[in-house]
Amino acid sequence: MDETLPLYLFGALALGALARKAWRRLQLSRAKHRSLAGHARMAKRVAAWLPGYAYGEAQFFAADGAPPEVAAQRRAGFMALAQWLQTQHPRSIALTDEAREGLSDLQFTGAYRVPFQFSPFLRRHLKLGAFYAASDGVLLRDLDGQAFYDLSGSYGVNVFGVERYKRCIAEGSARVAALGPVLGGLHPVVAENVARLRRISGLDEVSFHMSGTEAVMQAVRLARYHTRRSHLVRFCGAYHGWWEDVQPGPGNPQPPRDTYTLADLDPRALAVLRTRTDIACVLVNPLQALHPNRGAPGDSSLLDSSRRAGADPAQRAAYTAWLKQLRQVCSERSIVLIFDEIFVGFRLARGGAQEYFGVRADMVTYGKTLGGGLPVGVLCGRAALMKRFREERPADICFARGTFNAHPYVTGAMASFLDYLETPEADAIYEGLDARQDARTARMNAALQQAGLPLRVANLSSIWTVVYTAPSRYNWMLQFYLRAQGLALSWVGTGRLIFSLDYSEAQFDAVLQRFVAAAQSMQADGWWWAPPGQTDKRIKRQLLREVLARMF
Repeated sequence: MDETLPLYLFGALALGALARKAWRRLQLSRAKHRSLAGHARMAKRVAAWLPGYAYGEAQFFAADGAPPEVAAQRRAGFMALAQWLQTQHPRSIALTDEAREGLSDLQFTGAYRVPFQFSPFLRRHLKLGAFYAASDGVLLRDLDGQAFYDLSGSYGVNVFGVERYKRCIAEGSARVAALGPVLGGLHPVVAENVARLRRISGLDEVSFHMSGTEAVMQAVRLARYHTRRSHLVRFCGAYHGWWEDVQPGPGNPQPPRDTYTLADLDPRALAVLRTRTDIACVLVNPLQALHPNRGAPGDSSLLDSSRRAGADPAQRAAYTAWLKQLRQVCSERSIVLIFDEIFVGFRLARGGAQEYFGVRADMVTYGKTLGGGLPVGVLCGRAALMKRFREERPADICFARGTFNAHPYVTGAMASFLDYLETPEADAIYEGLDARQDARTARMNAALQQAGLPLRVANLSSIWTVVYTAPSRYNWMLQFYLRAQGLALSWVGTGRLIFSLDYSEAQFDAVLQRFVAAAQSMQADGWWWAPPGQTDKRIKRQLLREVLARMF
């Protein structure tokens, strides 16, 4: 017998194993989105290399090469706007300045309202108040008594309107007052909530948590526990909280670990799911139907006009078909499909995104509005996935607890919210919801077009994103003109406008008029002037030259 034969066989097997490994690696790379958001490790490297620098006054007003007369026009408009805001909101601005020194959240949100090059000069000269004293329907009032139409939506909490949540909190508090803030045992209202959440989700079991982030963490832990697999799949741009495994790129001090970030709406991502054996679960944030493969659009990244969003009927149908494909592949491969409905839950439909898209998940997380205005996270799942221990291995457990889980006051407010979901009033709100929201978007876009303004709005039901139709470096200024018109946005600016569902047509008309007026003022102040031949690509090249000049 030829003694070299086993060596040849071993070599062939080794080469075959290496080839299979290389193919799987190539397949995974091709399933990632080509942007930096799809490559977490590279994105972290780029973020570490990017130097900080700021524009002085002259460049602040002429970063796009504007001639002196346009820069002067912008400067005059900017200073007038800053003075107007200071005159109208002195107490609110003063308290914000005072609190910022000891409140890191205000330091962060203030710094990242606009692209970093513009931020220092803007923070010195144009100030906003972060404090409100009262709410009244769709209006917020600051410390100076000035009223704003609320387009912030309390980061998604405010689905049915502030007045509804005030009632939920009051009714819930009265319902549990006899027990009070007793923890460990459960108020009977918890059992009622569980029964109704099982009906709404179509799933077997429920667990309560203190936040949406915690609910997602527990869903992933349980998926890993029961599948005995290590990796989760998230899709490019999707937000699932701020913990390491689901935010593996910039903003996370830890490198990516057991996470694959794949491209949404891409058959190559399905191929990865079909062939790899280490995937425990797939996380889906249905909000990505509005901007697949793009992160939550904030004005701090509004460097040009390349922001894109849209969820018209055809795009919604395409996303629905994608979710159904995901469902099929996950079923075939025993991968846990998790819908993260922390943001969209109960905003799209009474049964959430599962009802809206007609796709059933293995686990669903809810939060925000479900707490009736109080903080909560909820996980619903199939019984086989929710169990936290193994009878046959008593030391093999998947532990999860929280001191304030199922807090009586939170579950009381939740019960009031779930009561409301079953009323004829809620039925009327959900009836024709998409058609009403789409019609409002169409009206806004028609008004913007008629006024000759270089922007449009895109929506997924009551969630809006502003997109810009002409290349510009100054689109982020719009948020401040909107503020001067009495429209309150969250700190991410025009990337996310969220309407509560109690907006009347008359109130929406007022928002529309103010929105158009703000954009017209911004246009009149010269911010949308552009040099001949300006393109988004040219802006990106200019920014790259700036960065390289400061690096080298």
